[in-house]
Amino acid sequence: MTSATHEPASAPARRAGRQWPGRLGAAVLCVAAVAVAAWSALAVFYQAQGVGRGLGWALVALGSGGVIALAVSGRRLRALGMLALGVVLVGLWWATIRPSNERDWAPDVARGVTAEFAGREVTVHNIRDFDWRTEDEGEPRWETRRYDLDDLASVDLFSSTWGNPAIAHTLISFGFRDGRHLVFSAEIRREAGESFSEIGGFFKEFELVLIAADERDIIRLRTNLRREDVSLFPLNLSPQVREALFLSYLELGNELAAQPRWYQTVTTNCTTVIFKLVRAIEPGLPLDWRILISGYLPDYLYERGIIAGGGTLDEVKARARIGERARAEEGAEAGAAEGPADGAMDFSARIRAPAR
Repeated sequence: MTSATHEPASAPARRAGRQWPGRLGAAVLCVAAVAVAAWSALAVFYQAQGVGRGLGWALVALGSGGVIALAVSGRRLRALGMLALGVVLVGLWWATIRPSNERDWAPDVARGVTAEFAGREVTVHNIRDFDWRTEDEGEPRWETRRYDLDDLASVDLFSSTWGNPAIAHTLISFGFRDGRHLVFSAEIRREAGESFSEIGGFFKEFELVLIAADERDIIRLRTNLRREDVSLFPLNLSPQVREALFLSYLELGNELAAQPRWYQTVTTNCTTVIFKLVRAIEPGLPLDWRILISGYLPDYLYERGIIAGGGTLDEVKARARIGERARAEEGAEAGAAEGPADGAMDFSARIRAPAR
């Protein structure tokens, strides 16, 4: 009679303990493969069309499926190698996608601002002054204007929101002693037929363009045609900072004309461009979450003492809203963009008049 051998009760626990790191490693590889595949699939969606898009998705699915199969079967080193190879190949493809200034642009972003400097005089090219008939259609007009830096008198921030008050488009307007105002707006450079996409902004779908425009164009478009909630905040800046900020915008315009850049939804948008320019002038300006959640940028500037004028934050915000002044005495027809402020030569003065 043979005696049966019995495995110690602790042996299964030891085996499970040895298997646990392997299972965890396989799970990590699977999650990483899914994450890389998701990012790559979105990149293909925004950068490829037709057959190329289908082929790209097939390669992404094949690669991620192979990594997961190897990881689950216990061949984790091979899975890791295959994942690393896939990341390298996607990275190399991604690096080949370069921004360009030569595309079939939408009319309102067809030209970015450039400038020439001669002592204290600046000649600014490609200033947009469209006559907007609807929020999508306008009579194109691009102008060249000259400015004397000694006449630079004020800087204002415009914040324009629609739907979600946490998300705003921010613009900077420079005022001169002769009553003229020049607005700078960092925007996506859409191709003809394209529309804005927050997700696409993460995947090199749009170039960055710096638009310089008359307030009758770019502000009126938002207040009177798009019916956005627009606020105007005078900024408390020294003459030296005003001038440095104005010149930094013009230099950025020249840089983009020479070397295009991608718009990026979080790191290179209308608000972060402003912050980067201001921080280049005042390096001590601290980073803050309200720079990314652009609807709260006025709150941040108020706390820093950059917004001019007295009162509480609520009083400042109430005073800043210009929609009613911009649309003052409009035609009776709802949605009409007609009235004394609409398209008037003194539009800038009207939107700065005290609220009645």
